[in-house]
Amino acid sequence: MNIKILVALHKPYWLPKDSCYFPLQVGAAGKDSFGIRRDDEGENISEKNPNFCELTALYWGFKHIDADYIGLCHYRRYFTKRERFRLQKRKEAVLTAEDWEKLLSKYPVIVPKKRHHFIETNKNHYYHAHHREGLDALEAVLEEKYPEYVKSYEKVMERTWAHLFNMFVMRKDYFDRYMTFLFDVLFEVEKRVDITGYSVYEARIFGFLAERLLDVWLDAEDISYKEQNVTFLERQNWIKKGTNFLLRKFRGRGEN
Repeated sequence: MNIKILVALHKPYWLPKDSCYFPLQVGAAGKDSFGIRRDDEGENISEKNPNFCELTALYWGFKHIDADYIGLCHYRRYFTKRERFRLQKRKEAVLTAEDWEKLLSKYPVIVPKKRHHFIETNKNHYYHAHHREGLDALEAVLEEKYPEYVKSYEKVMERTWAHLFNMFVMRKDYFDRYMTFLFDVLFEVEKRVDITGYSVYEARIFGFLAERLLDVWLDAEDISYKEQNVTFLERQNWIKKGTNFLLRKFRGRGEN
């Protein structure tokens, strides 16, 4: 079983040794190399990285990787067997090539465990966290180009949970279909939304939108999947994250 899981990096960092992991320097256009493959080689959208984030790695993989299964993780965020507290234990919990073969022999798609918003829907969460015109444009594009997806979009937007991070591993035929859909939609949204004046964070709009599209696509295509634990390799400031969430919720930071 040939499995290639892209690891999106913008700086040197620890990497698992298993051959299934494919480190890729993202946003590499115009920058010095640090010794791994770059997302500005061949057909690419590397220069869009400030707005598309880890999606520039997915686009590169779509155009250049041939494997039975293709996926993506982040340099500090991996699929793991279980959640662990100490850093070394977290690294040891990262799924190995053998683990992946066992999983993918049973399931065609692996996604992160769902993230719960609890007190608001996916649509309200996006409006509170980001500029709303991005999601509105996405909805319009789906209505025009993929009307058969609208019912699933509405269903997903009313949920209070989602599979985030743009992380997954998929069978190659599914990967190709999802990439074709994802970039067709996002490139059209890009034409319609003026992000001039967005903060550096909010300029990552297309990465945020893609996080919502994964569940839309899975539901519309009726594709079975398995959820798997995802671990962040560094400690997170949960007080800060919780404060920012509440500020977005009650101040509507993302809205114009």
